[in-house]
Amino acid sequence: MAGSWRALRRRLLTPDDSETSIDKRGFHKKSPAAQERLETVGKTFLRGYAYAVEARVPADAIAALEQVPDWARGFAYEGAGMGLAVLDGMPFGRSDNVRRFLAEPRAEAYRYLVYVGIGWAMARLPRFRWPRPASLDPVLVPLVLDGYGFHQAYFHTARYVEAQYQNPRFPWPGGPHGSYANNAIDQGIGRALWFIGGTDPERVADLIEAFPAARRPDLYSGTGLAATYAGGVEESELRALVRRAGEFGGNLAQGSAFAADARVRAGIVPPHSALATGVLCGATPQEVARIVGEHRPVHAVEGELPAYEVWRQRLASEFVSLGGVNS
Repeated sequence: MAGSWRALRRRLLTPDDSETSIDKRGFHKKSPAAQERLETVGKTFLRGYAYAVEARVPADAIAALEQVPDWARGFAYEGAGMGLAVLDGMPFGRSDNVRRFLAEPRAEAYRYLVYVGIGWAMARLPRFRWPRPASLDPVLVPLVLDGYGFHQAYFHTARYVEAQYQNPRFPWPGGPHGSYANNAIDQGIGRALWFIGGTDPERVADLIEAFPAARRPDLYSGTGLAATYAGGVEESELRALVRRAGEFGGNLAQGSAFAADARVRAGIVPPHSALATGVLCGATPQEVARIVGEHRPVHAVEGELPAYEVWRQRLASEFVSLGGVNS
């Protein structure tokens, strides 16, 4: 009986695969191969979501998640993060599903992706059911907002990309660095632009450059992350992206570095990620991940910026000095 309820819960809560169709979303189609890759990413995300909402306990989802092809597995964990956060936000159930999931060593290796998935859930939950920021890693909280921004740009493209909407008083997480929320949301929008632009660097750069200059550093950061983690381009296209980024090349490299670190943490570094870090950061994924770890603030930092942004700025400067962004 319990299994039947979980299967029903999966059917009721899981979005249809058609939601990830490039045709339905109206995104740019660069080539059949690029379209297939982006739609595979979307479908894999939804598979991970479904595994999580049907699992008896969060840890039970891991066996199914680990069967996903290795290059796409992180997207399944991201989907699982969303699914578990949705369960946490529902009344009459447990509210510690994400926490219990991340207590599992294999899930912990995908913590960055799970946090992004929480942001997807926030976009679909009423505000009073959003997670408490204090329950999350204080350095990584902006990753949740990154996920929120991706969701909004992906599903509400006209408002968030074409009309460039921002909420000047975004209510979460609040606190002394509450004004940083829109920066993190823009990082997620930048990731979504990689999908909206169909992995075409020129099209993506055109979308970014339509935004005010003050928003472009965060947008290019998100694009660098998506180009490295999701791929879909050749070396010449990555070099075109660097050229178009211009003065924001350090931001592009910083996003790429976060993607490389996520790949290395999970123990799966596909060739497209290695290619991207070589062009965008001037180093291998393993070297990049080491640098990311060395620059990560251990505790909250003093000053006007959150630790996450201090971390990002350190990395942007570091990779400019390495010369990858000037390739």
